[in-house]
Amino acid sequence: MRIFRDVRGLPPDATGAVAAVGNFDGVHLGHQAVIARAGALARQAGARLAVLTFEPHPRRLFRPDDPPFRLTPFRVKAGILAAMGVELMLVPRFNRRFAAITAEAFVAEVLKRSYGLAGIVCGADFTFGKGRGGDVSVLRDLAAAQGIAVEVVEPVGQGGTVYSSTRIRTLLEAGDPAGAAALMGRPFEITGHVRSGEQIGRKLGFPTANVDHRGFLAPATGVYAIRAALDGPRLGGSDPGTAGRWIDGVANFGRRPTVGGLKLLLEAHLFDFQGELYGRRLRVRFVRHLRPERRFDGLEALKAQIAEDARQARAILAAAPVSPRISA
Repeated sequence: MRIFRDVRGLPPDATGAVAAVGNFDGVHLGHQAVIARAGALARQAGARLAVLTFEPHPRRLFRPDDPPFRLTPFRVKAGILAAMGVELMLVPRFNRRFAAITAEAFVAEVLKRSYGLAGIVCGADFTFGKGRGGDVSVLRDLAAAQGIAVEVVEPVGQGGTVYSSTRIRTLLEAGDPAGAAALMGRPFEITGHVRSGEQIGRKLGFPTANVDHRGFLAPATGVYAIRAALDGPRLGGSDPGTAGRWIDGVANFGRRPTVGGLKLLLEAHLFDFQGELYGRRLRVRFVRHLRPERRFDGLEALKAQIAEDARQARAILAAAPVSPRISA
């Protein structure tokens, strides 16, 4: 997948694409329906499949004091889109200048002149332009004048629930990763570099990887059954051949009240894993919330509870299939 980070125009071989347009935070099943429809139209037209999205997320510009809310920061989103078969990722920088572009200029200057799109597909709630001045009706009219085909995908859901990034965030914050996964089509994951920690888990017989979770939505604190995979080679080192292989484990997301911790940490213990994790990027998928975080009367009590958490996690994960691949 080729990624273009500005709006200065594309090389000739990247123009004429059909693009799914939207923020696509979470790339949930509703988003996947939009992208899949764009993929079908691209195949019919013999064109490339593109996704046009925005970085940073517009909410970060307009509400900078919000706590982290992203389900899929840029690197994670790009990986998911590439796995879906998206060929071009168009990522204009969403700053004050870009936000001030009128709806008319967005279609004429960005979609037509810069990206040379042949068609676009979006959700029914898509808005664009200064002050969100354009909706799908305006988009159809403006795009038609530029020779760009437009198709709108109506909201997608199941059992009366519309697939929504907001709903997914609510479920994760309530400690329901399984419910969130049902809307995303895969488990929610946090990806970050493994940092050095205090090695308390190692002293208890359960060594953990301290995963940098900055930039991601914070799910409910507590203990989770997880799956983890190494994402590429160690910084400055070689890949031992485990990258991409999902490994069952158990993780704590919290402040470790038993040892007087204050900072919110994601600490993952991988079952039956032998290898160096420091400096690696680790993908941690949240499968099931086992219990809330709480304070124990000493390290021995904590050790016994971790052993029970691990036993429960092994049983849950043994019965839980690895998520299927998604495609456009």
